[in-house]
Amino acid sequence: MYESFLSLISTISDLMWGPWTMIFIAFVSVYLTVRTRFFQVSGFFCIMRCTFGQVFDRSGDKDRKRMSPFQATTTSLAGTVGMGNMAGVATALSIGGPGAIFWMWVLAFFGMITKAAEVTIAIHYREVDADGRIHGGPMYYISKALGWRSLATLFSIGVAINCFFSSSLLQAHTVGRAFHASYGISPYLVTGLMAVVTATVAIGGVRRIGRFSEAMVPLMTLLYIGGSLIILVANVGTIPQAVADIFRYALSPAPALGGFAGAAVMKAIQMGMARGMLSNEAGLGTAPMVHANAETEHPFRQGMWGAAEVFVDTIVICTVTALVILSSGVLANGSSGIEMLLQAFATHFSPAAANAFISVAILTFCLSTQIGFFIYFETAIVSLMGENVFRYVKWLYFIPGVVFAGISNVDKLWALANISVAASALPNLVALLLLSGVFITLMKDYMTGEKKYAAAVIDKSRQYIRVAKENMEIVSR
Repeated sequence: MYESFLSLISTISDLMWGPWTMIFIAFVSVYLTVRTRFFQVSGFFCIMRCTFGQVFDRSGDKDRKRMSPFQATTTSLAGTVGMGNMAGVATALSIGGPGAIFWMWVLAFFGMITKAAEVTIAIHYREVDADGRIHGGPMYYISKALGWRSLATLFSIGVAINCFFSSSLLQAHTVGRAFHASYGISPYLVTGLMAVVTATVAIGGVRRIGRFSEAMVPLMTLLYIGGSLIILVANVGTIPQAVADIFRYALSPAPALGGFAGAAVMKAIQMGMARGMLSNEAGLGTAPMVHANAETEHPFRQGMWGAAEVFVDTIVICTVTALVILSSGVLANGSSGIEMLLQAFATHFSPAAANAFISVAILTFCLSTQIGFFIYFETAIVSLMGENVFRYVKWLYFIPGVVFAGISNVDKLWALANISVAASALPNLVALLLLSGVFITLMKDYMTGEKKYAAAVIDKSRQYIRVAKENMEIVSR
């Protein structure tokens, strides 16, 4: 039964990630980049200065129902820095070859503006209820700016599917397989304990999730990069060849080598874009649901945090993982997923040390992702069914990881992630394309210092930049 199910989802994944999907994703990202005059290049230092340069901003502590900009970013990073950066990169290499990493980079470069746009628009159109609680994300800006409730509903359904499969299922599955490979511990026991910890933190609300992410994400990221750098220093002689292979096989087939079966160019592009979007979530529509909770002075100011996230997630962490694997030569072993990364670390550290390091890293990464995604799940279900229904449905979020813990064919299981990414990304990208004029208006409003669309002003007045429902024309200012 499982094999038939996995075969079906693999077929659906190939259909949803066909050439037209990739062309559309690329078009939206390139279009936004051109309209902002390549702001991720010209404004790179501005992005870094306004984000990590002010990392200790505690303004969000004024309101117990909101997060600080940094808490919102670390919570969003908790949802992005996880299995996609480790097992996801390894799987992309095993299926698409070294060239897949090049396409990850390309998607990340253009995706910086895509994520800045969706976060910016989400802040502008967020809903603040009578109790001061915030509700925001693509389902809100699709409904309020475009008036397309059916598309908003489709997005919410896609996010719910994404939360079940990409987060609740695959995050726990990755940890379960890592501990099973390292220590022989039952994956059902590991995933069960993860479900308990996730529920304990997530049920406490956005502030508890924000505090957890603020403490956990920077620490786990620095530790993982530090351990990876030890491998890269040891393999410094093979890194130039690894980088050369990434560029060489971006536009030419990767040959079979050892246990690696080789990969066509289209498979490299497909895996690079699918895993890249799953990892950094640029255009996926999930991160704006967290960022909407931030106490920020202006929508575009928070949007720059979104751009910074993509840079850290893909350009830094995914690249480190890829170079560790390629420089260690384990791609030829025929392994996949987290087992391949374990083998890479075992080429320098003792097997026991490698197992301990990767197991702890993958546990913290995936646990934080699973916890962070609960906000997305809550936002999607509340928008679909209301808060009363969510009180009962929320417990379903913690189940899939335990149910599917015993499946060992990780490559086929990852097809679930591809499907869920496309299901939520496509409606959001349509909205971003139509609301690009709103994004440009908000960007100019901040960069010129006019700030008539400051977050506090709009939250109170609700005088949004609107798209006329009658003719669907974007108001340009």
